[in-house]
Amino acid sequence: MSTHDVLQRGLYYEEFEADARYLHRPGRTATEADNVLFTTLTMNTQALHLDTAFAERQEPFRARLMNSMWTLSTMVGSSVAQLTQGTLVAQLGFGDVTFPHPLFAGDTLYTESTVVEKRLSSSRPGQGIVKIAHTGRNQDGTIVATAVRSVLVHCLPEGSPA
Repeated sequence: MSTHDVLQRGLYYEEFEADARYLHRPGRTATEADNVLFTTLTMNTQALHLDTAFAERQEPFRARLMNSMWTLSTMVGSSVAQLTQGTLVAQLGFGDVTFPHPLFAGDTLYTESTVVEKRLSSSRPGQGIVKIAHTGRNQDGTIVATAVRSVLVHCLPEGSPA
């Protein structure tokens, strides 16, 4: 019986499948601690994230909301192990970021990603640009965030099986 190492990594350019939907699991349950820590670390003084008495008086939700940047960061972060761990060269940008429904402490965020398009880099041999659409849903399936992210990733190393 032989033993060999299996390294967990993201996908090389050639391995990204157009229109494939990647489901990132497990989900991540948002906590009060996540909200307060992230909000204060990023110097976001928005009372809707920090002040329960204030938030409970605000329509329409009457509750503290999870910081939407936490939601975005966690949504993208949950995709790393499956898509870009060790294969990413650079994050190029974000577009079309939306938060159509709030996330609250106690909700669980589930993320899925779809490859929108990909092309080889014209200026960086051995690398390609992949545009990924991320969608975050709560435990009820309600969409709480969307974002389109462009990344620069390595192509398969020479001599690797395709």
